[in-house]
Amino acid sequence: MATSIDKQLDDHLSAVEKLKTYASMIEQIAKSIVEAFKAGRRVYVLGNGGSAADAQHIAAELVGRFKQHDRPALPAMALTTDTSALTAISNDYGFEEVFARQVEALVREGDVVWALSVSGSSPNIIKAVKAAKRQAAKVIGFTGKEGAELRALCDICLMAEHTDSDRVQEVHQLAYHIVCGLIEDEFVSSSQ
Repeated sequence: MATSIDKQLDDHLSAVEKLKTYASMIEQIAKSIVEAFKAGRRVYVLGNGGSAADAQHIAAELVGRFKQHDRPALPAMALTTDTSALTAISNDYGFEEVFARQVEALVREGDVVWALSVSGSSPNIIKAVKAAKRQAAKVIGFTGKEGAELRALCDICLMAEHTDSDRVQEVHQLAYHIVCGLIEDEFVSSSQ
């Protein structure tokens, strides 16, 4: 058992270590979101399963606060939380349209759509990103090593260099926490 735990911890550390090569991309993601907020735009975050939870987590960090710093609330919304919309769209149009319909209804030019998909090939994520592009939104993606389809559609896409969903999500969580911290720092310093 201890060998298994050691292997998992080593695997985690190796995946996280590779994130260092994406430092400039992480900064670019944060700057893109800051620019959108300063221009009066919004951020919409989406994903399935664990990535849906991450989408909600990101939106909460931006609307509330990330660290213990007072700053303005930032307009962010997870498209994973409205059960009436999720179930009605899924029932009427199919689950592949569950995010695309919301993007079509809510997203405007200059907004940011942040899509999280470990596989990078979930049909509902791909359709939502295509809808975001039609709305002239900036698209940020977080995916895993096999996420070529999502990467090809994004303006900026961070790829966790792993294929196991747990390791990919652990890298995503660290990366989006860093992004949220960078965004918050910008608004804390500008509100003082």
